[in-house]
Formats: sequence, structure tokens, C-alpha cells
Amino acid sequence: MTDNPAFDNIVFKNSWRNELPGFYTELKPTPLHNARLLYHNRQFAEELGLDASLFDAAHVGVWSGDTLLPGMQPLAQVYSGHQFGVWAGQLGDGRGILLGEQQLKDGRKFDWHLKGAGLTPYSRMGDGRAVLRSTIREFLASEAMYALGIPTTRALTIVTSDTPVRRETTEQGAMLLRVAESHVRFGHFEHFYYRREPEKVRQLADYVIEHHWPDLADSKDRYDLWFRDVVGRTAKLIAHWQTVGFAHGVMNTDNMSILGLTMDYGPYGFLDDYQPDYICNHSDHQGRYAFDNQPAVGLWNLQRLAQTLSPFIAVDTLNEALELYQFELMRAFGIQMRAKLGFSTEQKADNDILTELFGLMAKERSDYTRTFRMLSLTGQNDASSPLRDEFIDRASFDSWFTRYRERLQIEQVDDAERQKAMKAANPSLVLRNWLAQRAISGAEQGDITELARLHEALSQPFAEHEGDLTQRPPDWGKHLEVSCSS
Repeated sequence: MTDNPAFDNIVFKNSWRNELPGFYTELKPTPLHNARLLYHNRQFAEELGLDASLFDAAHVGVWSGDTLLPGMQPLAQVYSGHQFGVWAGQLGDGRGILLGEQQLKDGRKFDWHLKGAGLTPYSRMGDGRAVLRSTIREFLASEAMYALGIPTTRALTIVTSDTPVRRETTEQGAMLLRVAESHVRFGHFEHFYYRREPEKVRQLADYVIEHHWPDLADSKDRYDLWFRDVVGRTAKLIAHWQTVGFAHGVMNTDNMSILGLTMDYGPYGFLDDYQPDYICNHSDHQGRYAFDNQPAVGLWNLQRLAQTLSPFIAVDTLNEALELYQFELMRAFGIQMRAKLGFSTEQKADNDILTELFGLMAKERSDYTRTFRMLSLTGQNDASSPLRDEFIDRASFDSWFTRYRERLQIEQVDDAERQKAMKAANPSLVLRNWLAQRAISGAEQGDITELARLHEALSQPFAEHEGDLTQRPPDWGKHLEVSCSS
């Protein structure tokens, strides 16, 4: 326990432990050797009501698993899942510990989950550890996604250490304190379904409805309405991924959030060149989780979840909910892409305009983020565009651009107003892998300058940024290989 009175104002609950016996193993984290707090998320800490003094060197034990705060009752959750389309059986928190659920004064509740916290009964062949490289990648990615308006887990602290961890090479052991409304995954439901314990699947459904869909708790159709909302949340999440050019890399069912959050950042990647079949995971040899396959995988994963609910939700009802997926995904995608193109109304030819632009971009491997940001500068009466210089096939671009300007003129919206709206839909900055790698390289040498700079910039992705943060990757950063160990 800590003697800092600032910690006394932090209230922890343990609903998972108290209400779901048999869904976890009680377990304390295994501390790292010579742990040091490398970096923390000051803005998020303030949102959680945490005093700045809690992040001084004297309290590193809180963030490294060596010190439990009053009310914490740590545990490792058990779940299962399909990995790369194959049933993998029992999985679980192989390197993560749920410390407790912080209760905020406004009634909201957030899991504190320590990633890299040591061996658990669910580690299988793993070592229970995380490395500094992967910890920084998840920290930056989750905060970047949050600033883009995409539902996600959050990141609070990064701890480094002298503990050696073997991956492709020997690296520094690290821990990430990850925060989320819930860490419930599709795989939690699969675990008990395949163990032939349908009563526990229903118990878990009742738990998530009570804690995260309380407005449905008293409805006789609560299970039906709940699953329909899970389908909708998942569809909207993946639509948002596609519009910003984000590839998750490992969309296994155990990495899918029941709340529709982006979670378990590993070999992710934001598009540099527009490649619809982009594979960001070096371990994904079949391309199952390629960028353009993410919407289909999202539906496949929901079908696996639906199967687990079939003992208490009618199959016809489940299928009706699943049929909503494509509609919700395309509706969300359409709304967001029209915003990126500067269209405030819906016209019949909009899809053709977008499809033709994507075709040009794919042919020339145009930079995804830069293309849409530069398109935001378009004047509807200007025959030329700074974007034109990004294309080799000028004739094809000019032909498309003429039709695009004609479409803008239908809107009858002032250029300045439209450009402002487009810049609010088209980020100038995303977390490119080379930017993350540069921050990692500095941090591994004890220099967090680039980490702090990048984190600050990513918190304002729609602002104008000077320097190299918005440029195409340099030669060394074009072909970085990122695997599941990331």
C-alpha cells in the first residue's frame, strides 16, 4: 500500500471478481527489476482525477505492479478465441492483470489493466512480459485513435526496466497501464460456450448488460436489443478504421471488444501508400487481416459471437441482427467518406467519384492521408489543385478532378466553410510506423524527447503540423516489418 494521501481519493470497485466467480484467477503482478516510470499521459491522468504527485519516482511501484492501491484485487481473466480463423481453445490474460475498476465521481467506471505483468495460468508458451517497443506502440496508437474520434482503449503509463525479455532479440521488459470501460471480448463468450456452459454465457451477457447497457436491463427483449447494438458498434468501428486507413493486423475473436473498442494493438499500421490489400502483420502469411478484408472479418467474428448466444437468443433473431452489419458499416462509411470529400448532401454519383479516386490512388500508390488532406484545399472554381502534382497520370487526375469540382458546386457551400469542414474530417497526421519507430529508438536509449513530441502532436491530428511529421516515410521507414511480437 502507498502512504500518499492523494491515492486515498481513488476508489476501486471489483465487480468482475465479485459477480463472476469462475471467470478468472486471482493473481498479483510480478514486478520488473529496477522499474522506472518512463512516461505518463498527463492529460488523461487529469481526466481520471489523478494528482500529478502520483507519478513521481517514489510511486513507480503503482505503475509497475509492485504496489497495490486500496481496493485493488488483481486477477487474470480467462477467455478463448479463434486465431487466424482457427479455434485456438483456452487463451486468457497471458501477460495482463486486471488491477481493479476505478469509480469516478461522475459514475463512470474504468478498468485498470497492467500489460506485461508476468506469468499467469493463461500464458501458455509465453513469458508473461511485454517489451518497451510494443508498449510504446500501443501507448501511441491508442491515444492517436482516441484523438481521431475512434473508440479505443486508452493508455496511462509506460514503465521500463532492466528485466531482459527475449523476442527476435533481447529487449527491455516494460509495462503499460491500459484503461478501458471494459476488457470483455468476444472470446469471453466463446470460452464458456465451447466448454458447454451456456448458463455462464448468459451470466456474462447479464453482467455486460447491467454494467454497460443499463437502459436495457429491464427490457424483455434485452438480449436481442443488446446483440443488435454490439453488431452496430462493431460495424461503425471498422467503418471508421477504413476511413482513416487503419489496419489492425490481428482481428482474432479474442481481440474483439464487446463494446466496439479498438483493443490489443500489436502489428497495426496506418496506410502510407494506398494499397487496398495492405498487410501490416508480417506473421499474417495468408493475408487474412489485410486492410480491405477487415469489414468481412468483422462480420465473421460477429457470427462466431452469435453462435455462443444461440442457447438463449433465437437463431432467426441473431441472423436478423447480423444482417444489419453491412447496412450499418456502409452507412457509417458513406457518412464519413462524404465528409472527407467535402459533400454535405448525398448524391447518386458520389460512390462513383470515390471509387474512381481510389482507383487512381491505388494505381499510383498515392499517400492515403496526404491525398485527402490536400484535397481539403480544393477550390470549387479552381481548375488547378496542389494535389495534381502528386499524380503522374495528370490526364486521368484532371478528368476526375473536373467531375469532382462539378459535384462540389452542387453543394452551394462557400469554399472556406467547406475546406474547414474537410480539414476536420481529414487528419494531417496519423501514427505512421516510421514515426513510432523513431520514438521507440530514442526511448530505448533513455531519450523520450521524440516520444513526448509525437504524443503531443497526435493529440491534435487535424491541426496543421510543421516539419516532418506529415511527410511520406523516408527510405528506411517504408518497409518496416511488424509482427505479432510487436
